[in-house]
Order: sequence, then C-alpha cells, then structure tokens
Amino acid sequence: MNPNRPGPADVAVAGAVFACAFPGSVFTLPGGPELPWEPGALLTGVSCVALLWYRCLPRTTVVVTALSATAMVGIGHVLSVLLLGPLMVALYSLALRTDRRTANSFTLGGIALLVGTAFLVGPAGEPLVLKLGGPAAWLLLPTSLGTANRLRGAYLEAVRARAEHAERTREEEALRRVAEERIRIARDLHDVVAHHLVLANLQAGAVARQLPERPVEAARIVAELTGTTAAALRELKSTVGLLRHSDDRDRPTEPTPGLARLPELAASFEHAGLKVAVRVEGEPRPLSAGADVTAYRIAQEALTNVTKHADARSAEVRLVYSAVALVLTVRDDGPGPGTRTRAAPGGGYGLIGMRERAHSVGGRFRAERRREGGFEVVAELPLQT
Repeated sequence: MNPNRPGPADVAVAGAVFACAFPGSVFTLPGGPELPWEPGALLTGVSCVALLWYRCLPRTTVVVTALSATAMVGIGHVLSVLLLGPLMVALYSLALRTDRRTANSFTLGGIALLVGTAFLVGPAGEPLVLKLGGPAAWLLLPTSLGTANRLRGAYLEAVRARAEHAERTREEEALRRVAEERIRIARDLHDVVAHHLVLANLQAGAVARQLPERPVEAARIVAELTGTTAAALRELKSTVGLLRHSDDRDRPTEPTPGLARLPELAASFEHAGLKVAVRVEGEPRPLSAGADVTAYRIAQEALTNVTKHADARSAEVRLVYSAVALVLTVRDDGPGPGTRTRAAPGGGYGLIGMRERAHSVGGRFRAERRREGGFEVVAELPLQT
C-alpha cells in the first residue's frame, strides 16, 4: 500500500471528525445574526478532507485546517471546540510525527491567527474567554498529548534498541568465550599429547634396543611406558571432559596440574635420557589458578621440545619469585650456536602455545638460543594479588 495515499483508517477518522465538527459550522451566539450553514459546512468539509493526509503531510494539514477555522471565525462563527476539531486532530498528528519545536511553532501560530481574527472580525458579543482562553487551551492540549506520546514511543524504542544491543553483546561475548575455551583446550591437548607421546616413543625405542641383551632393563622400561601411557590417558580424559555439559555427573575429577607437580614432571624425563634439575630462588608465593597451570604447561612443553629437538642430556628449570611475579626459565645444554637445530624461536605450535598461555594470564614470554649453547625459554607470570 502506498503510504502517501489515504487508507480506510484515514477516511474513518476524517468522517468521524466531520460528524463532530459540523454542528460548529451552524452554531451562533444567542441573539446574534443568523448565518447560512452552507459556507461553514463547506469549510468544515475542506478541513476534514485535508485530514485524509494527516499522516504523510502533517504540516500541510495543519495549515489547511487552521486557515479554514480562521475563515469560519471571519464570517461570524463562534470560536468553539467543535469548530476547532479538525485543527486539533491535525496538531496532534503534527506533534506525534515531528519535533517539539515544530509542533509548538505551528500551535502558537494557529492560536495567534485565530485569536487575532476573533478580536478583529469576530462576533461583537462573544465572551472574552471564548476568544482567548478557549482556543489556547484546546489547541495546546492535542499538541501536548502528541508530544508526550512521541516521547514515550521514542523512549520505548530506545529501551528496545538497548535490549537488542545487550542481547547481541551477550551473544558475541558467549561466542568469544567459546572460541577462547576451544583455543585453551587445543593447547592442553597439544601439551598432553606431545609430552606423553614423545616420552612413550623414546621409551619404546629404548625397549627395542635393550630387549635382546638386557631383558630385565627392557622390562623395567616397559613398566615405565605403561605408566606414561596411563598418565596420558588420565590427562586426556580430564581435558576432553571439559567439552561435556556442566551438569554431566561423569565429569573427570582429575586435579588441574600446577607447579606442585613439577618434581614429578622433571622425573618423568629421566626415562627419556634427559636429566632435569629444578631450582627455586626467592620465597615461593601463591599464584592464581590460571598462572599456576600456565607455568606447569610452559615447563612441560619446553622440556618436551628439548627432548624432541635438542641434542641435550640435561636441562634446568629455574623458578625465581619476586614481590609481584614469577620468572620461569627453562634452558638446556644443547649444541652451541654454530650447530643447526630444528627448534627456532617463534616457530611451531609449541612456542606459539606457550606464548599464548603466558599472555592469557597477563604475563610475558620469550624464547631464544643461548650464545653459550642450548635454548632458553623465559616466562614472566604475575603472582596472585
């Protein structure tokens, strides 16, 4: 439907207003001169026809209805509420669809035009209240109602827009958290699988070498291999269990790894031929849960990289506690800078994952070759406050 064309509702409004305003076109003061009803009825009809476009042309409608009412006053009709009916509807529509300044300007202009005409050429015996108080009150009323309804509609629209924005924000936040959780779980899976599979691979190779000549030693390594794979399964179950629903009663209860398990982690690499020393400097201070597991995972991944990529026989994990941070350093005694190794700073998912872990808890991370030989990983993590 064309919005610029009057609809059935507009026709109904115009007809109802004409039925109410028509008596005003024949009403005169008692004892006053008799006026023919035809001019007043015609002007009322013109005003009501103009109301057909009160939605799409509110300013034009106000002008036409105001001029028609002024003409009726000029030919001697009383300035009554019935005569002002079409103009009141037009002013309400104008206030509802335009700003307050426009509505007030048209209303005051209409009042001035009608009152001035009534004083100049209106019936001589008409009371002052009908010439001045009546038009002002009846024309200000629809303007006030229209403005109030417009402001109420704008308020409700603003509330709805804020609610939609809040809903979109919640959805975006939920998606962001899901993405972050996926990345975190992917890092955990990478660390668990890489660490335990590297150890299992080295232990399996040792079994193959020791089995023909040293079966007792091979049997011991096989037992250690069983423990390595069992630990891998437990950690995998714990990590994958995070993907289940929170109300799942079968969720794993495996404790989150932290620095308390660092000696156990260091001992696990002895089976792979890597001697790991753990040194603590300063007074140990508590870390947040996130920083604690981050420190453990960085140490685990760094030692795993030493086992996989460096021709090293020993490594050192040093924890230096200060008043505000923990500095975790993992270094090995691999070949010097003149020897080409497969580990390079910034390359591979291992170093990327360690850097992301450190940044996720507000820390810093760097990894580089040492001039005196070997590789060094340093993570500075904030302490719990």
